[in-house]
Amino acid sequence: MAVYALTGFSLVSLLSFGYLSWDWMKPSLVADVATDPMEKSLPPTFTRPPHIIFILTDDQGYHDIGYHGSDIQTPTLDRLAAEGVKLENYYIQPICTPSRSQLITGRYQIHTGLQHSIIRPRQPNCLPLDQVTLPQKLQEAGYSTHMVGKWHLGFYKKECLPTRRGFDTFLGSLTGNVDYYTYDNCDGPGVCGYDLHEGEDVAWDQSGKYSTFLYAQRVSKILASHSPKEPIFIYVAFQAVHTPLQSPKEYIYRYRSMGNVARRKYAAMVTCMDEAVKNITWALKKYGYYDNSVIVFSTDNGGQTFSGGSNWPLRGRKGTYWEGGVRGIGFVHSPLIKRKRRTSWALVHITDWYPTLVSLARGNLSNVQGLDGYDVWPAISEGKESPRTEILHNIDPLYNHAKYGSLEDGFGIWNTAVQASIRVGEWKLLTGDPGYSDWIPPQTLTNFPGSWWNLERLTDGLRKSVWLFNITADPYERYDLSEQRPDVVRTLLMRLVHYNRTAIPVRYPAENPRAHPDFNGGAWGPWASEDDGEEWEGGREPLKSRNKKKKCKICKLRSFFRKLNTRLMSNRI
Repeated sequence: MAVYALTGFSLVSLLSFGYLSWDWMKPSLVADVATDPMEKSLPPTFTRPPHIIFILTDDQGYHDIGYHGSDIQTPTLDRLAAEGVKLENYYIQPICTPSRSQLITGRYQIHTGLQHSIIRPRQPNCLPLDQVTLPQKLQEAGYSTHMVGKWHLGFYKKECLPTRRGFDTFLGSLTGNVDYYTYDNCDGPGVCGYDLHEGEDVAWDQSGKYSTFLYAQRVSKILASHSPKEPIFIYVAFQAVHTPLQSPKEYIYRYRSMGNVARRKYAAMVTCMDEAVKNITWALKKYGYYDNSVIVFSTDNGGQTFSGGSNWPLRGRKGTYWEGGVRGIGFVHSPLIKRKRRTSWALVHITDWYPTLVSLARGNLSNVQGLDGYDVWPAISEGKESPRTEILHNIDPLYNHAKYGSLEDGFGIWNTAVQASIRVGEWKLLTGDPGYSDWIPPQTLTNFPGSWWNLERLTDGLRKSVWLFNITADPYERYDLSEQRPDVVRTLLMRLVHYNRTAIPVRYPAENPRAHPDFNGGAWGPWASEDDGEEWEGGREPLKSRNKKKKCKICKLRSFFRKLNTRLMSNRI
């Protein structure tokens, strides 16, 4: 029997805060009831393809939005969600690249070779070039397509860049995380470079502008220069609220009463992002797009609890296959929705946006084979049943195998040491090592970095390699039913076997020294050509940048905390 230990907070105190009293299955606690019956009347008929604005936030925790009971102020997101459709059975991936690749391709990562980790800055890897992307399909349908924000789908060749993958314009970063003001990114000691690009050029002149503001301003500029009579798709992939924790001081001041410094900065970044969304919505109305627009809001993965994020009351965090890593915040806001102001419990996955948005755009999907996504617009707009009944969260054959897993534990059909997870109907199965498994309430204590005293920890079950949960009845994953229901375990293992037969080899090449920013004028960017291949023999020292580079503050901070952590560990030993 599992033993749970609460330190810092008693169970009674948690109940007094209402953390454990939230009845997940009670729609009245999360749904908004229309006060005027006419508000549910049918919207105007689609006379032309709608404008599509897809907003993706980075590392925003499940708890970190107002309508999920957060102490963080998100009035714009709350209002847009309340007037639209909240997706409370919505799934994403546990880390950056997988979510973005599945959004752009409509395919599970086992079908693009990106099932392991992320695409790192020095890897000769990117979204497979044979994949027809979402913006390419929208271009075929007559859309103007624009991307603003974080790419993180590879850039070692020019063919991998956003402007070669279906976007008419691009302003943003190519790597996974940059300084919000200087746009420096370090991929290890001394491997630092500038990462803000305008199209296929380095945007040196934009340095110093806070990225959340910069990106919102660019969206407004795009809308101002385009005609609302012509369909437009804008993919806004905010850097916020990924580390480093940086925000204008006036936003931090609002949360001065928060004792936890990381949570305070994180909250400021979320509220700043909320205001950026407000400005984008205002621009849609000002320039005549709003009445024929569809706004989709999604997070990319669970929140990182070390950096101020909270996924409470879900289990786990970013980088794990527990619900805290893969259940996302999602909603759709549009005058074109037939049944507004409600909460949808339809099963939706991030791969579903590809066929859904292409269908809304009146695009052609008949020539696209192998999609894993479904058109879920009828479920969202009309409240119909979702066509999706299962989700492959992932199968990662390269992730560290669980010490206690075996083929025998998997009924001879599946090696349970392999990290994998699948949802079928109301059941969810995990094998291998699913990742950090604690339940962490919102960080309210004064400490650094993440309120270690304020958590509920599972102290048993460390020798396991198989977990089974009824997610409908137990969304917090507190009651493992794998021993009680071996029949269900076997059935779901067979589904993993089925999917694994369709998987393509993992694409995770070794890092290439040619990628060093000092070989590329001090900036991250493409380094290989069609003739180079994926292997490069160096032998030279990095060239000095011809551009005056700024010192990488991130690298210095990482070095400082690495040394500090080493000393602390030495003292403990």
